[in-house]
Amino acid sequence: MLTVLRVHLPSDIPIVGCELTPYVLLKRADKSVITDDVTELNPIDGHFLRYKWYRVQSDRKVAVCSVHPTEQATLQCLGCVKAKIPVVKSYHCSPKCFSDAWQHHRVLHERAASAVNENGSEDEEIFGRFNSTGSNVGLSTSHSNPNLSNGSTAVYPATVTQRSGGETWFEVGCYKTYTPSADDIGHVLKFECVVVDAETKLAVGPANTLLTSRVIPAPSPSPRRLIIVGGIDMPGHLDLDGRISSAGTFTVLSYNILSDTYATSELYSYCPSWALSWTYRRQNLLREIVGYRADIVCLQEVQSDHFHEFFAPELDKHGYQPLFKRKTAEVFGGNINSIDGCATFFRRDRFSHVKKYEVEFNKAAQSLTDALVPSAQKKNALNRLVKDNVALIVVLEAKFNNQGIDDPDKRQLVCVANTHVNVHQELKDVKLWQVHTLLKGLEKIAASADIPMLVCGDFNSVPGSAPHTLLAMGKVDPLHPDLAIDPLGILRPAGKLTHKLPLVSAYSSFARVGVGLGLDQRRRMDPATNEPIFTNCTRDFIGTHDYIFYTADSLTVESLLELLDEDSLRKDTALPSPEWSSDHIALLAEFCCKPRTRR
Repeated sequence: MLTVLRVHLPSDIPIVGCELTPYVLLKRADKSVITDDVTELNPIDGHFLRYKWYRVQSDRKVAVCSVHPTEQATLQCLGCVKAKIPVVKSYHCSPKCFSDAWQHHRVLHERAASAVNENGSEDEEIFGRFNSTGSNVGLSTSHSNPNLSNGSTAVYPATVTQRSGGETWFEVGCYKTYTPSADDIGHVLKFECVVVDAETKLAVGPANTLLTSRVIPAPSPSPRRLIIVGGIDMPGHLDLDGRISSAGTFTVLSYNILSDTYATSELYSYCPSWALSWTYRRQNLLREIVGYRADIVCLQEVQSDHFHEFFAPELDKHGYQPLFKRKTAEVFGGNINSIDGCATFFRRDRFSHVKKYEVEFNKAAQSLTDALVPSAQKKNALNRLVKDNVALIVVLEAKFNNQGIDDPDKRQLVCVANTHVNVHQELKDVKLWQVHTLLKGLEKIAASADIPMLVCGDFNSVPGSAPHTLLAMGKVDPLHPDLAIDPLGILRPAGKLTHKLPLVSAYSSFARVGVGLGLDQRRRMDPATNEPIFTNCTRDFIGTHDYIFYTADSLTVESLLELLDEDSLRKDTALPSPEWSSDHIALLAEFCCKPRTRR
């Protein structure tokens, strides 16, 4: 006999587009306890489990606050209704909620008015379009994505099963996992699990049930636009379709997505637990990444299992080819499948894969200590240098070049480096050594081919630090304070800390724009460093660690994804949040290859 001991959900708050998979604890006839999904095709002890999901629909309509989605709405912004802004954005739980959110909320009104004035219709932003139901187009739901079906067909037919006391129960799913849709917003869901005899197909014993709280819409931030910086006479934001049709340009995204291993309530106590759950964050991150429609995507802190089981197959559906380099495991002591690494994706219709290089800084550390460190000090040296960090370098060939692909001299290649530098702030020498090692490797590639280069990632180094200075200036002043920390002597002489790549930070282009929306972006830049004020924003740290560098002799920046400012974040919050699912923000730049001259 199979017995259900316990049924519960990891998170009590169901969110549109995010899978709900209850935890079901079972006891077998031999008294052993299991958590297997016992299906009709694979019964145990002559029994299997039958699942049902119901939507509990009350006769009284319930609206949900757009700012605090766990709260019931008490007022609606009529300006949103008049501007035809998605109705879910118009609800608030209290006058104070509406007042506190006004600076953020009024942007919706301004952009709706701007879209009508410019296009005569609702503008399709680069990220965050909405359909007529008010749900995000980019967000997977059972209505929009057949792969998230909740029954035998893409949309499981709702069946009225019971009505009493002003409530109607609609059957909406027959699998263990259910994905709430926009139709479920504001309603309670009920999960039912019953043991069934495999021969008679009759239920054995009572059903085990649980009720969720009301389904909430997936919170969505204001869209981030591309700001043109390539021409001073062209203020404004970039038309998305115009960018796609432009044959000579391409976009690159760099984003530290925050590994699930690090997304703990202890570190991010200010973020609601449901918004920290991987089932929620993965869908929110996917929606954001896909919405940017970048030609090349560089992600950091991608867990190995999440790459293979989620990001690679999901982004494949959107035309991306995946490449991955997992961190090495000499220091890491956890589950090897949860080790994070760097993932690079590129659109197959825009690029083809030519070559891949993998940089393991642990191997470089071994070579360095063998060459420079006395035998008696090697163990201590390796303990300091071996941190499992890696870099992934990919050489791609553009398919959009119109110069005659059949001529080898006219091939347009692009080299993209994606890295995540060591996080420990006290190891300034290790950070600088890792960056210098990567740059020397890129110099060798540059020497063998006339090729534009992009260096993307989370460098865990603020503007003006020695690693940032080396990247941006090609050298480090011998008197730089970071060089004072060098217990192994690996940074001496300081004159060797150079490279010949003409690298420029893409976002420094905002410092050169003095009109239109670019002027607003300058206010979000640090004038002392010409870098964003922040790309990483938590309760403990606000600053810039993420960059996209490019070789200025072969590429020009045409446009940049607008930066967030602190007003763009919800009041009294930091990252991650229900709207933004990482503690970092995404950076995106559009580039154009300069005309080449023969060497």
